[in-house]
Amino acid sequence: MTSLPVLHEVLAAVLGIRGGRLCVLLWQRALPPAAGRWALPGGRLAGNEDVETSVRRQLAEKVDVREIAHVEQLSVFSDPARTPGPRTIATAFLGLVPSDADPALPADTAWHEIDALPVTAFDHAGIVDAARDRLRAKLSYTNLGFALAPAEFTISALREHYVAALGHEVAATNLQRVLTRRDLLVPTGETAAPGRAGGRPAAVFRFTERSLLVTDAFAALRPPLRPRPGGAP
Repeated sequence: MTSLPVLHEVLAAVLGIRGGRLCVLLWQRALPPAAGRWALPGGRLAGNEDVETSVRRQLAEKVDVREIAHVEQLSVFSDPARTPGPRTIATAFLGLVPSDADPALPADTAWHEIDALPVTAFDHAGIVDAARDRLRAKLSYTNLGFALAPAEFTISALREHYVAALGHEVAATNLQRVLTRRDLLVPTGETAAPGRAGGRPAAVFRFTERSLLVTDAFAALRPPLRPRPGGAP
């Protein structure tokens, strides 16, 4: 019995905050299979490269994304029926792009809100879900917010990034208290101009480290508690 070839591809779920929403970078396939559907960027693993080198190369070549603040391996997707044709195993990565980065994108590539994905190719919607879940988990116990935010920010602006990524409300005072207690924030000494509502200028901060640190392995940033009907405790 002749065995069929097994192919290996790398895929990147590149996430970022765009317009106050958590978005993923997708490109629209022009040819079959799945022509017209939206897919994660990636491609075949070359024989002379490891998977992370491959995914970084393909992001730079195909969608001109070089300003990735963080990349980590997400999972291996190996369902024999995940794509038509020869069996193809995918090593998927999570990539994060800061909100102030503005990569030049080809005409067939665009940011899409994770909560409103277009019709996607193959199993790519499931990979996006896995990437979102990984990001949300790591925001609770690491400093991974550095990869979504610009280099300098106010606490109010940082809170908006966390709300978009986590999908629930986060109190600015609580966020500042948690991150300060973990020694993750440092004031720059600068202030931001007041908004239209006026008030005092807001202090500007930056992350102490712009590489991944595990700060509290058992922490979780949970949604705020909702009051029970009738005001019961």
